[in-house]
Order: sequence, then structure tokens, then C-alpha cells
Amino acid sequence: MNLIDQHVTILPTDAADATLVGRVHDDAIGGPCIVTLRSGAVVDITDVFPTMTDLLESPDPVKAVRSAVGTRSWPIADVLASSLAARTGAPYLLAPVDLSVLKAAGVTFATSLLERLIEERAGGDPEQADAIRGDFERLIGSTLSSIEPGSEDAARLKEDLKARGQWSQYLEVGLGPDPEVFTKAPVLSAVGCGSEIGVAQVSSWNNPEPEVALAVSSTGRIVGAMLGNDVNLRDVEGRSALLLPKAKDNNASASLGPFIRLLDESFTLDDVRAAEVRLQVLGEDDGFVLDDVSYMREISRDISTLAEYTVGDAHQYPDGIVLYTGTLFSPTHDRGGEGMGFTHHIGDVVRISSPKLGTLVNRVNHSEKAQRWEFGLRSFIANLHGRGLVGKVGA
Repeated sequence: MNLIDQHVTILPTDAADATLVGRVHDDAIGGPCIVTLRSGAVVDITDVFPTMTDLLESPDPVKAVRSAVGTRSWPIADVLASSLAARTGAPYLLAPVDLSVLKAAGVTFATSLLERLIEERAGGDPEQADAIRGDFERLIGSTLSSIEPGSEDAARLKEDLKARGQWSQYLEVGLGPDPEVFTKAPVLSAVGCGSEIGVAQVSSWNNPEPEVALAVSSTGRIVGAMLGNDVNLRDVEGRSALLLPKAKDNNASASLGPFIRLLDESFTLDDVRAAEVRLQVLGEDDGFVLDDVSYMREISRDISTLAEYTVGDAHQYPDGIVLYTGTLFSPTHDRGGEGMGFTHHIGDVVRISSPKLGTLVNRVNHSEKAQRWEFGLRSFIANLHGRGLVGKVGA
């Protein structure tokens, strides 16, 4: 099955008006380049911005990108073909961030909160999930979506659920004053559009999490947005929330791209707040098709609130962060049999799309068999040094 066909467009529908920046791997230099899109070409601006963090930390990233002089360029069609098929020798897309810390907000939508409660009650057993889902939906399903976290109404609901014996740590972060924000994966470990995403072999109940991810500067300012896949092992997290690192952080389990769209006159925070995020999963071995949409307008905490909570006086990120903002749903469509819900099969093609952000597409493999992550910070620094760029970093 092809990662892309004639019905899928990787770039935003209004790409001609967008300020798009990203990273590509170039075999000729053995490392990453910072690029922007101009008139159908991917333009290398690494000599001006050796790292994406340098660009995002500039006082006016949009102005800086538009005035940056490029040194080389490649047709966007060639870069996309190299990214989405067998590597052709042309540069291919990487995750569009480098030194930013990869953070994620959890339980930010009422529906996803319900799914976390179900995982917890089921103890990671998908066969129990369907019956438990019905019980919870009857009890609190219509209530959660109308309550603002941290409000007096939320506090009353918390007390009512405690009295019913239905309290959960997920309800604390879903209804309480403090959101759940965790470190998704190590710096530089995210994969880009066209690469394989990974689920650990230990898992038999897992899912994609289609999300909008924010590019946030060291001052807490949101400067751009992109698409993300916060791959999750539902059975592992369902056994214990303390296993969240195992459920979330595995090789190739964080995907970002295809590009960062910087906030400018054609794309604002209100566009992010209004985004519709479509998830498609196409099964290679069984012909399974999942097609659903997540609406950012249904998020329980505003994106600015999440960014301000994460970056502030209590915790600094001098190289900025990427913040996955959460997903409206965890797929529940039966795949392996009635009541079994959804889980990935090896070879699944996952497409996450939004009109103003484009399409992030990846194929599923086991984390143990996906391309090993070996280009870490030491390799990155050595590569920049060999290209004479180290003295320019942070300048």
C-alpha cells in the first residue's frame, strides 16, 4: 500500500500563502538542513539558522525566514517523493524540530478522558473495554464535555464521583486545576513525514493519537503549529498510569510534521483553535479503514493556557518546546472482533491531516524493527562542527 496517492496532499491547501519551515536530511552532507518553502522549492537556509531552535527563538521568525538567503534548493515534488517512497537520493523530510523538548498534554478532551478511565478500569484488557465504556458514558459522558477544568462545577463533580466510588487519577488531571503535561520523548528522537512509526512488541492494544502540536519558544510564546502522532500503548498505560513512560516513549513513537507553519497574517492562534484534524488508518493486511475527525474547538483547556502552564517561572526551556495538545478520541472501532476495539496491525498507513497544516503520513512497524535512532545530540553537534556551523548556533 502506498503512503500517498493522488487523493492525498501533503502540503496545506493554502501553501502559497503559508510560512512553512522544516528540516530535511541531505545525504550529501550527512545531516539535517533547515529549510523553507518558496514557489514550489525547498530552500536551504541552514547558513542563517543552523538549528530550528535558532529560527524559532528569533525575535520575529516570520520576518527572519522571509529575509533569509538560501544557498541551495530542491523541487518540493522531489523531496516529497524521496520522503514517501524508497529513499531516492534526494533530501527527505525529518521531524521539523531539533533542540526543542518534546512535551505532551494528556486528557485534554472529554472523550479521551473517558477512554483513559476505560483503560484504567479494564486493566489494559481490550476485551473488557466495550462494556466499561457503556457504563461510563451513561454515568458521566454528557457531563464531562460541558465542565471547565478547575471550576467550581468541576470540583463538585469530583466530589460526587468520589462518593460514588468512581474516582480516578485521570479525573484529577481532566477536571482539576493542573493539566497533565509530560515529556513525550527525548530531544531529536521524533520522526518525520514518511518515516515508520513504532509500537513496542509487548503491546497488543495500541493506537495513534492525531494531534496539533505547538512550537513554543523559551519565553512561552506560541510561534507555530504542526501535526503530531503521539503513539500510545493502551494496554501498558491501562495497567498503571505510572507506566506512562513505557506507553508513550518507544523508538519511533513520536511523529511530527510535515512542516511547522509559523503564525503570520494568514495563520493565527484562532486558526489553530478552529482546526479539524482528520485521522485515517489503512490496514495493509486486512483492508481495514478508519476515517474520523477531531475538532480542536472541543478541547477543554485553551492552547495558550497549556503553553503558559508548561513554560514559566517554575520551569524553563532555554531551547523551547514542542507541545502535543492532546486528541479528541482514541479509536474504538472494532477490528479484531466484536467488542475488541481498535489496535494497530504492522503495515498500517496512518494519515493525519488538517487543511492549514497539511498531511502527516507514516507506516506502522514494531519499535524494535523501525529504523534505530542513532543521530543524537553528540552526532548533531559533530555534524554541525564539521560543516563550520557551530560558531553560528545561537548567534
